[in-house]
Amino acid sequence: MEQLHTYPKSSFSFPNPTTPFLTSTSIVPISNFALTTPKTYLNSLSKTTIPHEPIINEDNKQTTSIPSMSDILASSRAQKLDLQLQTLGPFFRITAKSLETQNELGRAEGLIRIWFGGRVLHLDSVRLRRETLGMERSIFGIGLFIGAVAVRYGFDSGCSTAQLLAINDSDLYHAKLVRFYKRIGFKVVHEVTGSTIGDLAHLLVWGGVGTRMDANVEDLLIKWCTRFKSQN
Repeated sequence: MEQLHTYPKSSFSFPNPTTPFLTSTSIVPISNFALTTPKTYLNSLSKTTIPHEPIINEDNKQTTSIPSMSDILASSRAQKLDLQLQTLGPFFRITAKSLETQNELGRAEGLIRIWFGGRVLHLDSVRLRRETLGMERSIFGIGLFIGAVAVRYGFDSGCSTAQLLAINDSDLYHAKLVRFYKRIGFKVVHEVTGSTIGDLAHLLVWGGVGTRMDANVEDLLIKWCTRFKSQN
């Protein structure tokens, strides 16, 4: 069986940053998804009718459009990637395959969580195969597209917030993760050390220690709109 290389969790990966994409060692078992036939929400360039939504910036009155799911998929296919999104209840799984070899290159899992402030995009894990480590688009390219699909799906599902845990496996790696997530739009909300009673809930949800970070879903799409914006 081909060995999978597991990266702690994050949510996005963009051109030429310095760390991976999804974060947390809490992984939804793949077998759980096999209990029922998952719903294929998205299959490669399947038809979508949602265009760029115009967003009005009240400060400068400029209009910004956010990328639609079809924009993200078209951009991924230009990079020889085939992305699929499957859902089962609140859970979702995103897989990335090579259009050239049809091999699976990576997958990410998470769920849409109902919380007091509304729906939350819970970004749980990402796994990339070892063969992708030597690819130019590996961690950041593939992570970029998988993350963009997750965020767009969260936006379409009514989520206003994306949450992740930058896992603390080592001081150096953890520091790089936190810097990367801050760079792409996440903010630190809590340090989970496991040393306080207040950390118990975080440990149960995320399965490890690290830095809890949040981001506004719409802000993330606006921030990176030019990366996936339709060229037509």
